[in-house]
Amino acid sequence: MKKKVQQNRQTMNLLFTMLLFLVFVLSALFTVLIGGKVYENINSRIEENYSGQVVLNYVANKVRQNDKADSIAVRTIEDTAVLELTQEINGVSYVTWIYYMDGAVRELFTNAGSGLGLADGLEIIDSRGLTFRQEGNVLEVQVADQSDTRLLLNIRSGGVADEK
Repeated sequence: MKKKVQQNRQTMNLLFTMLLFLVFVLSALFTVLIGGKVYENINSRIEENYSGQVVLNYVANKVRQNDKADSIAVRTIEDTAVLELTQEINGVSYVTWIYYMDGAVRELFTNAGSGLGLADGLEIIDSRGLTFRQEGNVLEVQVADQSDTRLLLNIRSGGVADEK
């Protein structure tokens, strides 16, 4: 009888130990799964924020490089909002179009009468969207992401009067 009680006690100790080990393993498993999901969410937010900032910095640098009288305009071409930057190199007029098409920000640099269209532009970076709006000397650039990041640029050269 004493042996049977001792055997039951050993069985209970073994079951309790196994149950405690199972709880520990399940806790570790859930911690790893939750941590992986948190890492994935943080990584996707950082990646999206990075691409939005890259687009805004890229457009800002292009606008600053071409900030001359009547060289920056927002146009609608083929039902797409396009930032048009014009410049003259060795007596030839060139245009740079920056726009959003097919899930990416694109750029097309060509001479003014080439006949190239938006489909001919090069992909710069993947994005969810890019819009431009110009009111007077203020250019608003907005990237469609989770926070709808936007940038306001003051175009310094307002025209011929500013260049004198």
